[in-house]
Amino acid sequence: MGAVRAAKSLPLKVAAVCYRRRAGQVEFLLVNTNGGNKWTFPKGSTEQYLSHSQAAEREAAEEAGAIGTIEPRHFHLYLHSKGVFWQTGGVQEFVVKAFLMEVHQTRRPDEANRKPTWFSPEDAKKRLAKGREVKYSRETDQLIDRALERIQYHNELWGAYPNARTARPVVKDPIVEAVWP
Repeated sequence: MGAVRAAKSLPLKVAAVCYRRRAGQVEFLLVNTNGGNKWTFPKGSTEQYLSHSQAAEREAAEEAGAIGTIEPRHFHLYLHSKGVFWQTGGVQEFVVKAFLMEVHQTRRPDEANRKPTWFSPEDAKKRLAKGREVKYSRETDQLIDRALERIQYHNELWGAYPNARTARPVVKDPIVEAVWP
């Protein structure tokens, strides 16, 4: 719960936790960091004219070339760091709002150096931990676990209501109904 406490004092980023179902298994889409030596979920800053989920969806398209359905509300907060203590600027911590995004298709990412790659949950945990302090690898382990819980919840819901994924809510307009009974 460190991310929840820190959320009030640290800068905010948004991430798209991109996943797909393949042969009954879940896979996560990770991208290389700008430096190329670590893996991460597509993430970036918020924008004034976009909701946080829209900003995360934009990052998924730009960094991973991922197109899909993103949840409108974040499902998890986690701590992330950027930089190293021995370089100018040192280490900067961020709170990241994570949005679950089911990927339906991929295209070439706008950022060519990102190399989007699909990983099993266990391999994703290993890749996300590599080169990071234990504190941050625990954060990403929890992120993967929470994402899997959420995906399982969706599977149970969609199994009970098969059309739930594509159903659109029916909005009744009282003015139209008064004129057209």
